[in-house]
Amino acid sequence: MLDGKVAIVTGASSGIGRATALLFAEQGASTVVTARRGSELDALVGEISAAGGKAVAHMGDVRREDCAKALVDLALAEFGRLDIAFNNAGTLGAMGLVTEISPDGWQDTLDTNLTSAFLGARHQIPAMIAAGGGSLIFTSTFVGHTVGFPGMAAYAASKAGLVGLTQVLAAELGASNIRVNVILPGGTDTPMGRAAADTPESRAFIESLHALKRIADPMEIARSVLHLASDASSFMTGTAMLVDGGVSISRT
Repeated sequence: MLDGKVAIVTGASSGIGRATALLFAEQGASTVVTARRGSELDALVGEISAAGGKAVAHMGDVRREDCAKALVDLALAEFGRLDIAFNNAGTLGAMGLVTEISPDGWQDTLDTNLTSAFLGARHQIPAMIAAGGGSLIFTSTFVGHTVGFPGMAAYAASKAGLVGLTQVLAAELGASNIRVNVILPGGTDTPMGRAAADTPESRAFIESLHALKRIADPMEIARSVLHLASDASSFMTGTAMLVDGGVSISRT
């Protein structure tokens, strides 16, 4: 599905980002991966290479614009173009009632979840235009979109902002043959998901909220990203795509 394509995946050291990088490589894409944990990135690149794929890693902090620029520069230097960017890195961030969250905690959550996506897109877009088009994809969540959880204001606000960013970029870039979409996963078995549901009781509660009565494997979410990255979604742009196991509509 992605033969000859070049992709960037942020937050690739674990969870949805790691699963997506593996799936992109399996489907023929050359991939630039980034995260803050170098050893995990090296292991990922090794796994992709062992399976016959192509990947290079850049350890960096997506909150910094120099990281966004370095990723695009690396894609162009190693593979000659950029077709896909999955701006996926994120954090639960500052938790607690709004009256208890510090301004610094609020800002750091927005920087990681929202501003990083803006910085990434800012450098990815010119490279995609030069390649004749592409697919920009972001990771939001159902939290703050269809469901409000107490204590998650910073997370919800930052992730909801990605939906607005997606819509504006889709309108701005459609004429340049760049599609822009955002996924909204439900509960997923990732380190972040396990941090949010850190006891058997809390995990069972989260599972029960979903219509499917379970949470997702990261690869299930990665397949939705592959759909948006590929020509299978060639007439989709500006979409906030729920991949949430029915949590947004379940009342049982």
